[in-house]
Amino acid sequence: MFGFLNFFRAELAMDLGTANTLIYTRDKGIVLNEPSVVALDAHSENFIAVGSEAKEFLGRTPHRIRAIRPMRDGVIADFEVTRQMVSFFIRKIIKGFHLGRPNIVICVPAGITQVEKRAVIEAARQAGVRNVLLIEEPMAAAIGAELPICMPKGSMVVDIGGGTTEVAIISLSAVAYAESVRVAGDAMDQSLQRYFQNEFRLQIGENMAERVKKTIGSAYTLPEPKSMEVSGKDMVTGTPRSVVVTDAHVRLALEEPVRHIVAAGRRALEKTPPELAADIADSGMLLAGGGALLKGLDQLLADVTQLKIVVDADPLTTVVRGTGRAMENRKKLKSVFIN
Repeated sequence: MFGFLNFFRAELAMDLGTANTLIYTRDKGIVLNEPSVVALDAHSENFIAVGSEAKEFLGRTPHRIRAIRPMRDGVIADFEVTRQMVSFFIRKIIKGFHLGRPNIVICVPAGITQVEKRAVIEAARQAGVRNVLLIEEPMAAAIGAELPICMPKGSMVVDIGGGTTEVAIISLSAVAYAESVRVAGDAMDQSLQRYFQNEFRLQIGENMAERVKKTIGSAYTLPEPKSMEVSGKDMVTGTPRSVVVTDAHVRLALEEPVRHIVAAGRRALEKTPPELAADIADSGMLLAGGGALLKGLDQLLADVTQLKIVVDADPLTTVVRGTGRAMENRKKLKSVFIN
């Protein structure tokens, strides 16, 4: 009877990220890709919006509504809101007749503590999940990019998400070296906001900072200069104002977080054993995560490390695809899961 119930039980893979939550199912692949944002009634704490709709509320809410991001630096910052958000997403994608609660594999940062692991597992269980398995994000990224993780050969992964940058050296289905740096996409947005305040005396919101980063942000000099108009609030007069900024302005604003990411990659190479380092010299470095889309970052890393840099074909979904494949091949890849 237990085996019969398991046959009909849904199996999910989840990338519970600081910026976005993605869910993968065995039959349909990626079925959900939503911002990890929730809008709540400030008095009753009832959900008003979740995901893409809630993200539009950021910086635009009246006093009776709170728009929050319950994940910070890759881990749970608000347990109750995260639990309800996970439950909402699971209910949204599980349709039809399923017997019992679903099983799930969730990816987590490499530097996560035991307390933070328990928080993720407990949030999933309270959201209605039966069994929870965890996998580290860089390992999931390596599986998603189809790197030869099971072979005695070193592979290097740099996964730049919303809250953390995960750097790992992988060989024989295990992580030989890993470092989790809490500098990633969110830190870039915050650096942009500070730069506009200091340079232009202009306050801009989270969504505008992200838009500027995606449109003209770069880590390396672009072949053709780019510019865009940015709107915000004048810090002196308090009135709306717009300025025109160039890619050079944005590159200067992003210099500090980019430097931290590059430094993490160099530290990993310095601490890698010689044989694994020789393998990486042949295979290169894989870039995954939304931060991998920053223009010129691959070229900057290539100049600093003298390695071949490979950007995954779809870096935004590399981790959840790898988590899904690990779920589908649990017996073969059982050693990649963490306790």
